[in-house]
Amino acid sequence: MKTIGIIGGMSWESSIEYYRITNQITRKKLGGLHSSPSVMVSVDFAPIEELQNKGDWGEATKIMIDTARQVVQGGADFIIIATNTMHLMFDEVQKAVGVPLLHIADATAMKIKERGFKSIGLLGTIFTMEMDFYKGRLINDYGIDVLIPDTNDGKIVNRVIYEELVLGEITEKSKNEYLRIMEDLKKLGAEGIILGCTEISLLVNQKDTDIPLFDTTFIHAETAVEIALGEKTI
Repeated sequence: MKTIGIIGGMSWESSIEYYRITNQITRKKLGGLHSSPSVMVSVDFAPIEELQNKGDWGEATKIMIDTARQVVQGGADFIIIATNTMHLMFDEVQKAVGVPLLHIADATAMKIKERGFKSIGLLGTIFTMEMDFYKGRLINDYGIDVLIPDTNDGKIVNRVIYEELVLGEITEKSKNEYLRIMEDLKKLGAEGIILGCTEISLLVNQKDTDIPLFDTTFIHAETAVEIALGEKTI
């Protein structure tokens, strides 16, 4: 079984979920006392969040590359970045290390295509929703039409992520706001919703709505296990 490399800490609230999911799926697949060989390097999120807000993606990229190299030195056979937003520098990180990276949008897009959906809603940080590095990959590489919330609702989605979810704060008010925004995207034609921030599944999940949800945290972790076991390739 291959060793999964994880760049974590953005935030550690969702990194915990990656560790839990990869091990639970491995045990389910292999049985007994089996668990998932992995190595995680977890960064300090506070300075990274500051760089995001300043738009200093160059310095953020340096941190991601340095972290990826540490993961490889720890014995990783391939790497997953346990956050959607920091896939902005996916290409730079991939070029800097000698092992493959599994893109979270690729893993998610494959699940969407399996369902036959052509139009999808996307929730995430303001960077993930508005910049082209994520939705552009879905549109250009997979032919999926991507819908995002309007400006005001986008600010709500972003605020809840940075001011609540990354701190482990879960409120009914924010859950209801997210469910309303999902319904609005459905009215615009979204056949499903991508939970495009790895913390969103801490707030809402499939039991909360009849709209099909694509939990990027679970999908990314599950696909990583499948690659580790040789069931899929990057």
